[in-house]
Amino acid sequence: MATPATENSLTEALKGRTLVLASTSPRRIEFFEKLGVPFLARTGDVREHYPDTLTDGREIVQYLSRLKARAAGPLAPQEIIVGADTLVWADGRPLGKPRDEQEAEATLRALSGRTHEVLTGVTLRSVTDEESFCCATRVTFLPIDPRDIRYYVSRFSPLDKAGAYAIQEWIGETHIASIEGSYHNVVGLPTAQLYQRLKKFAARG
Repeated sequence: MATPATENSLTEALKGRTLVLASTSPRRIEFFEKLGVPFLARTGDVREHYPDTLTDGREIVQYLSRLKARAAGPLAPQEIIVGADTLVWADGRPLGKPRDEQEAEATLRALSGRTHEVLTGVTLRSVTDEESFCCATRVTFLPIDPRDIRYYVSRFSPLDKAGAYAIQEWIGETHIASIEGSYHNVVGLPTAQLYQRLKKFAARG
């Protein structure tokens, strides 16, 4: 019988390096655990604002991910920091986290029966290098009955969710018509893309 492998290709690429997640989000921590590599989680003080000159969603999420990655420093020589930011983008504007249940219901009414994008910007940062990329996923909702909107908002309280929903919850199971792109990106982190990018980033030293 073959000896079980103890390392994956990313573990080998990161030998001698320390991976740091610039987030304390339970969902992102869970995703990092699934990458199968050791990591630390730490954050700094970040004001999640961007210049008015940025109007493209892809540029905005990359800008915010850079803020988070830079705020988690200072970097030790062996560290690689990963910062990430996710926005729901519809009608040319971001839909952030709702302030209350009324705003959550209004957001879901706006998404009902339509297609929107979920954009995640990711920044990889070391002492000598930095790169950012964006992953985009198109999500189409079926028409959502107002009773189902009220049920979801009152039962699941999605006030901490961009776009007022989590695809892995009831509303995703019952009202998503289609997804084009990474499912994990919609949940909060494009793990497949991140895995490949991290290997290349680490190889550059």
